[in-house]
Amino acid sequence: MLRLGWFSTGRGPGSRNLLKAVMDHKESGDLDIEIAFVFCNWDNTEEDNPKREQRKMFFDMVEGYGIPLVTASWKTFRPDLWEKDQEAWRNEYGKLLRELTGKYDFDLGILAGYMLWMDDETCRQYDMLNLHPALPDGPKGTWQEVIWQLISEDADRQGAMMHICTEEWDRGAALTYCGFPIRGEGYDGLWQDMKDKLSGKSLEQIKKDEGVDEPLFRKIREDGAKRELPLIVSTIRAFAEGKVEIRDKKLYSEGKRLDSPYDLSEQVDASLR
Repeated sequence: MLRLGWFSTGRGPGSRNLLKAVMDHKESGDLDIEIAFVFCNWDNTEEDNPKREQRKMFFDMVEGYGIPLVTASWKTFRPDLWEKDQEAWRNEYGKLLRELTGKYDFDLGILAGYMLWMDDETCRQYDMLNLHPALPDGPKGTWQEVIWQLISEDADRQGAMMHICTEEWDRGAALTYCGFPIRGEGYDGLWQDMKDKLSGKSLEQIKKDEGVDEPLFRKIREDGAKRELPLIVSTIRAFAEGKVEIRDKKLYSEGKRLDSPYDLSEQVDASLR
């Protein structure tokens, strides 16, 4: 059985949906896993806490599943150090995180909507996976930045990947991914509309005028977002079934190191049908 450490900021429905999806698969017998703990970087006693109600719902869900809930408020932890030296603060917070979570035996950490950067030592000591909303050779940045970059490059594919957390933030090796075409049915007309708009104004102006509601942007986002949850589940399943494993921050399958990330596009697409 694969034991997971679950790290989440618990700030909205996305955090709950992720946890529920994995637990639904576990309870149906589809995933041979146990979540050893859920760690949250808020504890809901903070005075300045705009997501208090959302976080309470998340905490209630965790406790309803009988999963140990571990919290350490980043807002109230060493504010003096935060003001002086944020890197030193991150290292000290990382020590606290490892003290609180280190007593739970777990094989793999999942960053499931965890909004704090992990310190270097935690990245070295724990094997943790994070979602990035692009293909392994795709753009870096937020999902918004990724999609605008794809549009600016006239790209023909998009996807999502799970990468290992390393000291280089958002630069750890991609371990698994899924991809899909952003050309053909449902897309070609939107690309033509974008081309027509670009004949009269810049992409920057289109971003400013329409933002995330621009139809091509929105279509790429929708098709990517619906694959993120299945990719996380499929990735966990690949580890739980022993198809892949991490050794020294590298991905192995059947005892051999893989030179490229594990393609789960087929499994992800099948789950959408």
